Amino acid sequence: MANFTNPTKVITGPGTRWSYANVWQAKSINGGAPKFSVSLIIPKSDTATVNKIKAAIQAAYEEGQSKLKGSSKAVPALSILKTPLRDGDLERPDDEAYANAYFVNANSSTAPGIVDADRQPIIDTSEVYSGVYGRASINFYAFNSNGNRGIACGLNNLQKIRDGEPLGGKTRAEDDFADESEDDFLS
Repeated sequence: MANFTNPTKVITGPGTRWSYANVWQAKSINGGAPKFSVSLIIPKSDTATVNKIKAAIQAAYEEGQSKLKGSSKAVPALSILKTPLRDGDLERPDDEAYANAYFVNANSSTAPGIVDADRQPIIDTSEVYSGVYGRASINFYAFNSNGNRGIACGLNNLQKIRDGEPLGGKTRAEDDFADESEDDFLS
């Protein structure tokens, strides 16, 4: 196995929470090509992951300068480009799940590999939902299309570490019926 490190690839920490998890079926957003996607909520306290993401964004900026320049005379400064690392406190102040966290929206035209904590493939789609915690393998790259330029985030693979409170208000069937006594049902 080659000992090659890709400066634009990041594996997030295990405390990363998944939201808007469209990881089993590609979905079209605003009529675009269908994609698999997930919003990765990273606690601000996970400085190791945040710093790796910042370094990967910088590496993607440096690797993609010719693409970012396009037909312009100069490469725009990274500070004025769209970048994927966003502050949940500023952009989602009314959403408790994004409090004291950064987030990155990652997507891919191909399905991500999804494994459990023991690296065994997860086949049961109910095991992965918005609200679980896990690690994500993501990569950053420069884009320049239709007048939009910046750094985007690609989704590679996911590893579920543990369950979490489901996001989006929908409860799981297992939870809804967990406390009811079966005697009530039979009487």
